[in-house]
Amino acid sequence: MTVTSLKPHLDHAHVRSLLKDMIRIRRFEDKCAELYTQQKIRGFLHLYDGEEAIAAGIIPLLEKKDRVVATYREHGHALARGIPMGPILAEMYGKAEGCAGGRGGSMHLFSKDHNFYGGNAIVGGGLPMAVGLGLADRMAKTDAITVCFFGEGAVAEGEFHESMNLAALWNLPVLFVCENNGYAMGSAIGITESQTEICAKARSYNIEAQHVDGMDIVATEAAGRKALKSIAETGKPYFLECQTYRFRAHSMFDAQLYRSKEEVAEWRKRGPIVRFQAWLEEARLLHADEVDEITKEVDAEIADAVSFAEVANDEPVDSLTRYVMSPDRPKPPARIEPGKLITTTYREAVKAGIVDAMTRDERVFLMGEDVGRYGGCYAVSKGLLDRFGPDRIRDTPLSESGFTGAGIGAAMAGMRPIVELMTVNFSLLALDQILNTAATMRHMSNNQFGVPVVIRMATGAGKQLAAQHSHSLEGWYAHIPGLRVLAPATLEDARGMLWTALQEPDPVLIFENVMLYNKEGSLAENAGPVDIDHAALRHVGDDLTLITYGGSVDKTIEAARALLYDGISADVIDLRSLRPLDMDTILASVRKTHRALIVDEGWRSGSLAAEIGMRLAEEAFFDLDAPLARVCSEEVPIPYAQHLERAAIPQTDKIVAAAKNLMRAKP
Repeated sequence: MTVTSLKPHLDHAHVRSLLKDMIRIRRFEDKCAELYTQQKIRGFLHLYDGEEAIAAGIIPLLEKKDRVVATYREHGHALARGIPMGPILAEMYGKAEGCAGGRGGSMHLFSKDHNFYGGNAIVGGGLPMAVGLGLADRMAKTDAITVCFFGEGAVAEGEFHESMNLAALWNLPVLFVCENNGYAMGSAIGITESQTEICAKARSYNIEAQHVDGMDIVATEAAGRKALKSIAETGKPYFLECQTYRFRAHSMFDAQLYRSKEEVAEWRKRGPIVRFQAWLEEARLLHADEVDEITKEVDAEIADAVSFAEVANDEPVDSLTRYVMSPDRPKPPARIEPGKLITTTYREAVKAGIVDAMTRDERVFLMGEDVGRYGGCYAVSKGLLDRFGPDRIRDTPLSESGFTGAGIGAAMAGMRPIVELMTVNFSLLALDQILNTAATMRHMSNNQFGVPVVIRMATGAGKQLAAQHSHSLEGWYAHIPGLRVLAPATLEDARGMLWTALQEPDPVLIFENVMLYNKEGSLAENAGPVDIDHAALRHVGDDLTLITYGGSVDKTIEAARALLYDGISADVIDLRSLRPLDMDTILASVRKTHRALIVDEGWRSGSLAAEIGMRLAEEAFFDLDAPLARVCSEEVPIPYAQHLERAAIPQTDKIVAAAKNLMRAKP
């Protein structure tokens, strides 16, 4: 509904609806607890018992276009949002008819039809996503609002503070609702927080904040009305701290040794249902027989939901990997006959790709640390702020998790963000958002939500920046299902991979080796999008296959040319895509040459080279005339001293020596 009045209209129909919404949540969860003891529901089960007034008081105020982001204690939020009870329970049973196809379970309920962006089992993990959803609405100039629910335990997380700062900094239409039940799992707020007034934390970011009795549904609705009206009028975020209490354990595994039964009993006397019901009966707004009628209606709905879940089907095992990635991908770009050649650099080629994408599609924007006024750490985006303005060349605070999560949320809402992380080492601060949200969202939501975000970052050593700026961790990301991982090594790929990646329905990570930015070469004036699925043969030979990517491609080609003086000719394969790997191209070469050497700037242990080698052993063992070999970085943090740094990573002479040894080797 559109909020026109700050006061709830407490007529008979409305108070009956409020009470029924709370009873519906309570009795549904009572049944869930019973089913859990029967092992019909497994895993963790976090119940909302005692907190019903918050979801029931706020969510019905929202319009269909508004978005909801919830916590792992989200059954009440899902019910209040209108997701049918049957599919919710079927999801908790792990059934195909569940609201997420049985892939999410109790902690991850989703419904695209209801703009319900899921529960989130990472404490505070949904906050950056909510910021991104709000950012998308701000940039698209819609009047939708995002409501993000979270517990008071989340305020200790860095993502909370990063999200508050971004929402306030960018004036985003997000309502943050802190359900303060006093305990972050088993630790009381007085033990974990030096400032126990959560509102004060929000106000420190210049966000209007209000504390409300979350056990009083009328007060909660009134606060929700005020908050939503404020956001609608100002476009700025609003913060509600709803003081509440959970009557049950943190989860069904919890023995509750951290609080007394007397404490729980005392809070139960102030419970939202008993309190509201007593007031209604005392004020003669509702009679006891009507409460009985409500209970019968709810119980009948619960019985139907149980029947629905009981006869629901298991997802076939052969569909296990369905929706790890979208089944619907765009066609690869058509190859364009190269035109006039121009001399340029890798850096300028990357910039040209960004300019092309932003010119083609108004939904595309670049965000990251110092991408605007500074021009980017490696000067890739220099001058773009003047061309496209601060809305689309968006400088961010130094908050990798926050702005990466915001990029993810914006992508889910229809934008096409390019998130720039300054270095691969810094990306670890955003790993939670990349792994637990971007990579898992499509599969966990049963293909309801995708994350078409592109995340660029610099990687690799050679600049004497020492260990915390110089590692090659792209192999780590290539380990994660749900991501595409690219490593452009040529000017053509630096120019052309970005637009193709932006057309993908799933997250794409692009790793740009720092030693390539100054690389100069020829590029067709009409260069455009390129295929991102296939490896490329950069040098042709017959005696062995050299497999590499990124910053090691030029070194490996140089090695192949040096080997020719010894009568050894080599194929050089530039992987280009690290996930998924183009094994067809690799296998075709190895079956021709019968020898394979993998060059990888990552560490040897658990490396991408190890993965490729194992796949060759599995798929081409009998085609090999010599053992598999690899040249990787030494198992050491990248040192500062130039001679030590050079010794730590693959160099041409190491590749040549390894290739010669391989040619002498016998099976």
